Amino acid sequence: MLRKFHRLPGLMAGLFLIVLSVTGAVLALAPTLDRVSAVIPAFGEVSVAELADRVVTHYPGTEQIVREPSGKVIVYYSRDGQAGADLVNPVTGEGIAPYESSAFFGWVKDLHRAFMLDDAGRALAGVLAAFMVLLCISGILLLARRTGGWRNLLRPLSGSGSKRIHAELARFAVLGLLLSALTGSYLSAQRFGFLPEASEIGPTFPAEVSGGQPAPVGTLKALGNVDFGEFRELVFPYPGDSQDVYSLTTRGGSGFVDQATGELLQYQPRSDGSVVQQWIVSLHTGEGLWWLSLILGAAALTVPVLSMTGGIIWWQRRRSSGQLPDNADASQADTLILVGSEGNATWGFARELHSSLNKAGFRVHCSEMNALANQYPQASRLFVLTSTYGDGDAPASAQQFMARLGNFRPGKALTFAVLGFGDRQFPNFCKFAVEVDAALANKGLGRLHGLEKIDRCAAAQFSEWGESISKDIGVPLTLDYNPLPPATVELELVERADYGLAIQAPTSILRFKAAEQGGWTKVFSGNHKTLPSFEAGDLLGVMPPNGQAPRFYSLASSATDGVVEICVRKQPGGLCSGYLHALRLGDRIEGFVRQNPEFRPAKGNLPIILIGAGAGIGPLAGFIRKNTSRNPMYLYWGGRDSRSDFLYQPELGDYLDDLRLTGLNTAFSRSDERAYVQDKLRQDQMALRQMASKGAQFLVCGGRDMAAGVRQVIDDILKPLNTDVESLKKQGRYLEDIY
Repeated sequence: MLRKFHRLPGLMAGLFLIVLSVTGAVLALAPTLDRVSAVIPAFGEVSVAELADRVVTHYPGTEQIVREPSGKVIVYYSRDGQAGADLVNPVTGEGIAPYESSAFFGWVKDLHRAFMLDDAGRALAGVLAAFMVLLCISGILLLARRTGGWRNLLRPLSGSGSKRIHAELARFAVLGLLLSALTGSYLSAQRFGFLPEASEIGPTFPAEVSGGQPAPVGTLKALGNVDFGEFRELVFPYPGDSQDVYSLTTRGGSGFVDQATGELLQYQPRSDGSVVQQWIVSLHTGEGLWWLSLILGAAALTVPVLSMTGGIIWWQRRRSSGQLPDNADASQADTLILVGSEGNATWGFARELHSSLNKAGFRVHCSEMNALANQYPQASRLFVLTSTYGDGDAPASAQQFMARLGNFRPGKALTFAVLGFGDRQFPNFCKFAVEVDAALANKGLGRLHGLEKIDRCAAAQFSEWGESISKDIGVPLTLDYNPLPPATVELELVERADYGLAIQAPTSILRFKAAEQGGWTKVFSGNHKTLPSFEAGDLLGVMPPNGQAPRFYSLASSATDGVVEICVRKQPGGLCSGYLHALRLGDRIEGFVRQNPEFRPAKGNLPIILIGAGAGIGPLAGFIRKNTSRNPMYLYWGGRDSRSDFLYQPELGDYLDDLRLTGLNTAFSRSDERAYVQDKLRQDQMALRQMASKGAQFLVCGGRDMAAGVRQVIDDILKPLNTDVESLKKQGRYLEDIY
């Protein structure tokens, strides 16, 4: 519903909103241009009496002096029976140039306010301003949902193309657009009588005037007490009429000044309503606030792009939910694929699965999760592919699924498998997929395959899931789909250190430098000709030869180290690991960086406990290298043989010497000790428990089996503290990077 609330006003009023925003951006230049051309005396430098005296010297026929919100001063005068108006220098009183309002800005203002249609156009502009308020508020809510909550609104956004551009620009411009829309709606509502308009009744003409000989304007006391910065307007008395007075308007109010005595008569402060009214006008136009006008103009310029990208996103959603080729009728299908998607990415994976199952001879029906039928008489297997929207919500094409599931009557033979898509940096990673998996199990369906989760549309994970499903259904499937082919950088191998050859577990530390320096960056699409900034713990995606899916390796270096460093163990039959191990110095590979901000040591001086095994030491060594502030940092690491695969041994010794590493505890499974990293943790459980009680953070990197064993040990260690690993995870004190 929220998405429809956001989409409909945009689609209905897109073209008019573009006209309104472009003309608004043009008008936003006027206050800045006026400010640049204005001469602004310092505070206290010029009083109104001094200003008037200097102007009258050069313009004896002065009738009125006006100070505009920008600070420009205009004198209206009569000379030889002809009326004139000049811009003047308030410091000298000399004329700068004849004053004439801009015909161009006047035309643009009429187009902006009324589309050249008088009251009908003004009414339309008011309705559009109200539409923009709805768009801004619903857009802010959608951004909060997409980023996983209000606290995450400023975090980096994932994705690319129109969705990324739309979200980034919206986040940049929404406050400026909302301010313009709210003030514009308010002014329009006032004009058409929906809101009361503040009235300002000026002071009554003084009943008694001295009528004496007029004094020189520069000597009048009331005018001398008003600084130039407070001044707005001074109307001169009619020549030769001793009973007439000066009319003075300042920022705080208005009154009259006796031309003989210089006394202030009948002064009346501005009403609160008038002050509010003027502020609303200033906030809408930027008059008197040139810096705000630039902000409002920049925000307005995003509307054409937001309208275009919004239209593209809407069209892509419509296309993505259309019928697939060779889609079997739901009543005849033996295999079902239900898709929960917010921004089309999940549909691409569903199409790949649909095509592969069709090729394998299955009758496959694919539809969105909202289209769940009450029953599927021929179906024996159900695949649910769903993303999670924002902070654990259902995506657009699955918002009705849970309600429909109540009426669903599955056949006895129907089994299911749920595949979740999300971004691991958010705390509720794949939460909706977890809920769907549990709901289907509670409905009585058998499991074809356990719940699995894919991080940031990883093609390699999808391919691995397909291999597992192949075993479950007894039919080979090849799922080779990469929705976002990454833009890669050519990296040249400049250094390597090889370990583990003697124990048939070859592991290498590989260091690369970018072969192509310089270049430019496409900010929104994420395409880079040079590597972006990165930290230890981020991921290097490597494109293996003859393989479309990248393989990811945790980085052991930061951008400031000047190298891209990874630690790679050669896997039996491993396509990418074998490729990397075969490299020689000077050889080049194609790679790209993927940020992994959720695997980082906490800042501050609380203890950091690093735990890993094998090649998992890579990012941990990088964290230690960056610990130049010498905060307490302990490493527990397991290898096979200290004589063959003690990775980073020289560096770790140096880090101990210079106190970047506080403590090192190693375990080698093929040594006389035959110990694993879990054993070393148990040996130090008293010290670890004490550090945990003081707020220590645990970072674990390595294989899944090792990580599972470490979790069990840490849970045992934490029991006396009445806490566990899951509790530490929620606090951000137990982080894992496992494979």
